[in-house]
Amino acid sequence: MPTSAPVTQQVGAQILRQIINTGYSESGASYRKGSLAAWRPIQSSPQSDIDVNLNTLRARSADAAMGLPLATSAINTSRTSVIGAGLRLSPKPKYKLLGITSKEAEEWGQIVKEEFDLWASSKFCDVLRKNNWYDMQDIAYQRYLIDGDSFAAFKYRVPVPGMPYSLRIQLFEASRICNPGVQSLLGAISPWSVVVKNPDNGNRIINGVEVDDDGAVVAYWICNKYPYDPTNTQLPKWVRVEAFGKLTGQPNILQISHDERPEQYRGVPYLAPVLEVLKQVGRYTEAELTAAIIKSFFSVFFKESYAGTGFPIEQALSQRDKVSLNPNDFELGSGTMNVLPPGYDVTSVDASRTLSTYEPFTNQLIKQIGAGLEQPYEVILKAFNSSYTASRAALLQAWAAYKIRRVWFSRDFNQPSYETWLGEAVAIRRIKAPGFFTNPLIRKAWCNAEWYGPVMGVLDPVKEVQASAARVQQGISTREKEAAEMTGTSWDENIERLAIEQERMQALGLPLEPVAKTKTDEKEPEEGGSVKE
Repeated sequence: MPTSAPVTQQVGAQILRQIINTGYSESGASYRKGSLAAWRPIQSSPQSDIDVNLNTLRARSADAAMGLPLATSAINTSRTSVIGAGLRLSPKPKYKLLGITSKEAEEWGQIVKEEFDLWASSKFCDVLRKNNWYDMQDIAYQRYLIDGDSFAAFKYRVPVPGMPYSLRIQLFEASRICNPGVQSLLGAISPWSVVVKNPDNGNRIINGVEVDDDGAVVAYWICNKYPYDPTNTQLPKWVRVEAFGKLTGQPNILQISHDERPEQYRGVPYLAPVLEVLKQVGRYTEAELTAAIIKSFFSVFFKESYAGTGFPIEQALSQRDKVSLNPNDFELGSGTMNVLPPGYDVTSVDASRTLSTYEPFTNQLIKQIGAGLEQPYEVILKAFNSSYTASRAALLQAWAAYKIRRVWFSRDFNQPSYETWLGEAVAIRRIKAPGFFTNPLIRKAWCNAEWYGPVMGVLDPVKEVQASAARVQQGISTREKEAAEMTGTSWDENIERLAIEQERMQALGLPLEPVAKTKTDEKEPEEGGSVKE
């Protein structure tokens, strides 16, 4: 409804008013308010908003991750919590759809798990023979956080002794996926070089990603060298790798990324929203550190009001006690006294300085950084100085984000890698999976799997175990899932080991350990207090 507008015209009994504002025009969209008059951003396409700025964002993100402790902590904490030593496979074939029993599905899963580990734990799964597949997860995830996306290509090599599989994986950093042409290697990307055309088929190539008329990804363009690499003198060449195999429809190359907008083809670095604040906090910290170092020194300055000759303070120390023989260096000895000539004066540095505002101010900035990265500042700083409730809430908030990123990463890297490996394992008859290549639905049923990794830290083990037992009892969760999420172990392996231990204790005549009983009426810990056993 128009508001507070002057009467401009009257037609019969109807009064027409001039419309001054509608909707957000006098609030968030106002250009008349002083607080908003100079705020005139324009949102454009993902290519204009993201791709044009990617080189700068990647460079600053990498520099922050290497040189700013807060950025390093944010990257490493996410990597440690999401990937850890590598996400582990738990095959879950859909036995009802496959027409087999649950026991047969479990036995099949155990065989596949061991067979997959034969390939994944070997360095021969890496084209470079540098890392096993679990370590490659760590590398791919870290580069995804720093650069916004990372890439992995499937290649095949002749099997070697001890490695019956030919599947190999090669990782690529995001900067090597770029448009063909030397302009991609010259520095900042201009708006006119983000999108080029493939002269062979007329497809658009958007920052190294080729798309068809529908906008579907059909290929990636990989350069043989890094941009701005002075150590590599070979001429740049680009290889076009089709995104999917023509015969199988399976991926030839994986892009580990998370899009934020429709029609976005390249990822944004994890630190991009907080880069400015991170850098400013780093500069402030460096300034305070430098000031503290200067404050710890006792420095004197000689002031001269006229150009004289000779300086009696040179005689403060004997030639034998001097450290420097430079006549322009002046040294002070313990308990020495000397006379300065007329016109000279000695001034010491004012060492009075307080850091009383440093910690509360930076903590507020770190809280904003943590909110932007979905990692509470307690987690980034590894400082749980609040109450039990607050510390647990911080961990829960962080782990909600970690679990989402684990699902994303598993979808982009782990599951496609497993499905490609399983296809070869079935093809060379090391794994039996009837109907795998004849029915896509059956193939999907055989490939179903879950991925487990690091678990959240436990502040109160007793309460966590009680909650876990209650979830299992109510059918909300399973013992296998709880074992994986609470301890990172396999429930099947746990119970098998327990059976072995109990049998051995009985054979030796040792009493079995009684099951520990937990108190359900244990009181909640007080704010700032600890839980009593």
